[in-house]
Amino acid sequence: MAHVARTPKLSLVTDVPDKVMVIFAHPDDAEIGSGGVVAKWVAAGCEVTYVLCTNGGAGTADRSLTPEQLVRRRADEQRAAADFMGVKHVVMLGYPDGGLEDTREFLGDVVRVIRTYRPHTVFVHDPYRIKGFQHRDHRKAGLVTTDAVYPFARDHLHFAEQIARDGLEPHRARELWYWGMDEPNVIVDVTDSIERQIAALIRHETQMPGFNVPAGETIGQRLKRHAAELAKGYGFRYGAVFRRLIARR
Repeated sequence: MAHVARTPKLSLVTDVPDKVMVIFAHPDDAEIGSGGVVAKWVAAGCEVTYVLCTNGGAGTADRSLTPEQLVRRRADEQRAAADFMGVKHVVMLGYPDGGLEDTREFLGDVVRVIRTYRPHTVFVHDPYRIKGFQHRDHRKAGLVTTDAVYPFARDHLHFAEQIARDGLEPHRARELWYWGMDEPNVIVDVTDSIERQIAALIRHETQMPGFNVPAGETIGQRLKRHAAELAKGYGFRYGAVFRRLIARR
């Protein structure tokens, strides 16, 4: 019987956009969700902006830390991770951890950063995932970002004061990439960048005890094991997958 090669069902993305924005709920979400691709694209010359939505002030099981101490530490950890990754801009919106809501204020904040930094591609949590638990803040960040990308940042009569008063211009992001999705449709080869993703992730020292890592395995080993499973059949060692939406011209 002749051997029939398996046809990969996901599109392999090799193009690198000029500007990317990663919008995420909590410190460390960006590195977990998109770190391998961000590291790869930064090395290729892409300008990356991080937009952290909450202050991370509830993300610990350590009862010796006050919320104020935790907020300061997590902000420092996020800046250190971003600096290591080569992220050019870091915007911290400062909403309470666990307090993201689909409000006009939050939507306006996201529209503003999109119009300010003008990304080709926006990464965010997939708010539509139903297979498994998802943090409420992740869903809210994903929903509001989706709305901000289309149509609010694009159309000049939405948040018109940003244009008339603040001198911003409407912006049409070309692509929206969701991580944490149920059904991905694209894959990126992160073989050469996964080590940098891991090194950035472990800068979130306050979060290390909370990661769900099997006994005898490090967070790096766990991440590599998962990335290797995603890459099977694609001709490279480690992969990262997403659900990509492409805007109409």
